[in-house]
Amino acid sequence: MTMLHPSLPELFSPWMLGAPLYMPAHRRDLVAIANGEKLKFLRSMIFCTEDAVLHQDIDSSLQHLASCLPDFDATPGRYRFIRVRNPIVLARLLELPAIEKIDGFVLPKFTEKVFDAYFDQLHGTSFKVMPTLETREVFDSQEMIRLCGRLTQADVFPRILMLRIGGNDLMNVLGIRRPRLMTIYDTPMGCVISQLVTLFKPHNFALSAPVFDYLNDTVTLQREIVLDLAHGLTGKTAIHPDQIEAIEGAYEVDREDYEMALSLNEDDAPAVFKMHNSMCEVATHQQWSKAILNRHHCYGVKMPRTREQYAELSG
Repeated sequence: MTMLHPSLPELFSPWMLGAPLYMPAHRRDLVAIANGEKLKFLRSMIFCTEDAVLHQDIDSSLQHLASCLPDFDATPGRYRFIRVRNPIVLARLLELPAIEKIDGFVLPKFTEKVFDAYFDQLHGTSFKVMPTLETREVFDSQEMIRLCGRLTQADVFPRILMLRIGGNDLMNVLGIRRPRLMTIYDTPMGCVISQLVTLFKPHNFALSAPVFDYLNDTVTLQREIVLDLAHGLTGKTAIHPDQIEAIEGAYEVDREDYEMALSLNEDDAPAVFKMHNSMCEVATHQQWSKAILNRHHCYGVKMPRTREQYAELSG
């Protein structure tokens, strides 16, 4: 039976997810958060049954989810996902009453080896998914090319909201951790992110940015988000509510960019024109302009920064 998700609009943009907040699936206040009674500013949330839950707590976490799901309300503009632990846990979740209250699933450690184990179960449902690229296979471009080929299949591609880049798991494979005061792009992960962008974005996949580990360094977080956007990434998972304002505030669009994007999408726009001391070319800036308009729809226009603020963000 096809399960419907009224909270997902027909014309869905990955920008609508904002900064999804990860939280363990066994949190006692899950219903209050899901329904907006707590953390009202949340656009989206991910209830985790994987890394945030100990192995011995899996059964109790699934039982807790089962008790909470019937009490989830239908709140437009709030998106709820479950990060499954593995295909076996996905099977258990799909059997829960009221699982249709969930918009979809995050699929961790996603590789071609587990592709069928996940997607065979999802056949016949309308759940959306966000596979996470976070295993040693990510460092093999041929593996990623093969995975991309499978993800672009006609019966698979429409249900993928975005691909998530699991920065911490990938750094764990390398035996490193992001140093303080450094963006992820100052580590070997910068090259990995660039490769994933060039492999997947030409096939119209959105990719989300890795989490930022440190809660007391908003300056470096903001510098990193500037680089996320420069790499064409969409959204950044938050590990604490205090990060959400900084992340989503950075997604506000520069007024000049917004005005150029509008002009590029006008029916009578010339092929090439000058605006705000920039060359605007309809043929080559069309995808950029659509992304800017999608961001603007979700976050609006930002207030102009001073030179000192720009200098601080550029490091």
